Amino acid sequence: MKNTLLCMLTLACTSHMQAQPATRYDVLIHEIMTNPSSSPGLPNFKYIELFNASRNAYNLYGWQIANGKSTTVIKAHFILQPDSFVVLCSTSAATALSLFGATIGISGFPSPAINGDMLLLRSADEKLIHAVAYSKSWYGNELKSNGGWSLEMTDPQNPCSGGSNWKAATDARGGTPGTPNSVAGDNKDETAPQLLGAHATDSMHIVLVFDETLDSLQASVKENYICSDGMVIELAEPGAPLFNTVRLKLSAPLLKEKIYNLHVRKIVDCSGNGAGNEFSAKAGLAQMPGASDIVINEILFNPPADGADYIELYNRSDHVINAKILYIANRNSAGATSSIKQLNDEDVLIFPSDFIVVTDNAAAVKQQYLVKDPGAVIEITTMPSYPNASGAVVLLNAMGEVLDELRYNENWHLGLVTNYKGVALERIAYDQPTQDKNNWHSAAASAGYGTPTYQNSQFSVHEQLRGEVNISPGVFSPDNDGHDDFLTIAYQFPEPGYVCNITLFDVRGRSVRYLVRNGICGTKGYFRWDGLDEKNRQTGMGIYIVLTEVYNLKGKTKRFKQAVTLAKLRQ
Repeated sequence: MKNTLLCMLTLACTSHMQAQPATRYDVLIHEIMTNPSSSPGLPNFKYIELFNASRNAYNLYGWQIANGKSTTVIKAHFILQPDSFVVLCSTSAATALSLFGATIGISGFPSPAINGDMLLLRSADEKLIHAVAYSKSWYGNELKSNGGWSLEMTDPQNPCSGGSNWKAATDARGGTPGTPNSVAGDNKDETAPQLLGAHATDSMHIVLVFDETLDSLQASVKENYICSDGMVIELAEPGAPLFNTVRLKLSAPLLKEKIYNLHVRKIVDCSGNGAGNEFSAKAGLAQMPGASDIVINEILFNPPADGADYIELYNRSDHVINAKILYIANRNSAGATSSIKQLNDEDVLIFPSDFIVVTDNAAAVKQQYLVKDPGAVIEITTMPSYPNASGAVVLLNAMGEVLDELRYNENWHLGLVTNYKGVALERIAYDQPTQDKNNWHSAAASAGYGTPTYQNSQFSVHEQLRGEVNISPGVFSPDNDGHDDFLTIAYQFPEPGYVCNITLFDVRGRSVRYLVRNGICGTKGYFRWDGLDEKNRQTGMGIYIVLTEVYNLKGKTKRFKQAVTLAKLRQ
């Protein structure tokens, strides 16, 4: 009788809980173990932890957990109480992981991938409850990302902020399955969503991509979007499961080789941030590129310590190109195309006259060089091998056709450069042959030896300009008052390949500062003098002579002698 009553009560409770359907973010994917090998204190099994962030208890029977490849239905009648955890894992892992907390072993468990995956949680009525598209970079710790440590959500009250709300576990065991996360804390989302870009999926639809989950109701208001050229937006559809994209249906087809401008307003994230923000983006129909439509424009094959190789491409055509259908490669010892790498598995548009940079370590490139357009840097898992002495860079389209190829050699660097490490090779002219070694030059010292994402320091359009060096201001006072604190020595030459020496002399002809020695110049740039002498001491007030000597390996030389006054310093 007692057992019968208990069974009836259990069924009644289960029925009551099923009557309260779960809504989005009631239950969260809260912790992910993607690579348990070498864990300091956890068994060698992958797992996904769920957390009930709501005030309702839910029976997980019939719920679905999925990754990018498979979906599995939970067959256990498990009641997940409010503010409670449960670990999902394979049936073979259930016994070992049950020592750490409540566990459900699942036949056909969708194992989370090591480098990144999309995990989806749906209720028994197939309603999307939570989705997480994680990547290895979310660890924020290179050592832990290599294995043995779980990814943990920081703040369950901020479930849709993506990587900014996840970290590598700090618990000494390597993770906290079935218990509160070791990185738990307040992480309120106060940042407005940003529009990353737009692309046309076909002639009648444009997809907008944002950096975080949007409020799907606000994002579906078609009046929030305006397209140029009188194009009417007929429908706006936020994209499940992450709701960080919006698909716009157009009233008329897009035209080829035409760039459209989009204006976006009143878009907020799931925390309500960004109501007053406005965005703009370009869109257009991408076309299959042909030979030399997009060219290799810059290469760093001998990076600095802790740096990374990069390849810069330039769209010299009149049409839009999708990076998704581009591939870079090298050639093996037999001369065959090898190590082919896709630039991106998502749509990234390269508009006419745009630059795009490919590397396997975007953070290192951004740290060591001036990157004027961070959004133009594409990070891939691994780069093809580009040896320091010589190698081949091959650019392909999705048809396997070679669009451009560069067989480089370190001897192409300026002869006066004695250390090639960290110095990029830059293309001089887009319309000159890629394989012409005279169309390549070492990046200028004044540009930091590399110009990823913007026009090369050695770029030339073959304009016949008069070479000149100008100094300004004529009188400067290095007293750090924010007004004329340094002397600028600006140069402009008709062609790249010049090297300069700049020496400062006092009125008696004594050298006081060797400002530049064998400095590589671009076609345009500048150097600065802060009024200090060779021993880093402040020079006295008076007139100084700036001697600039410029020459190249072709025997061309230029000398400029100019006077400047260093005014009295303020006390």
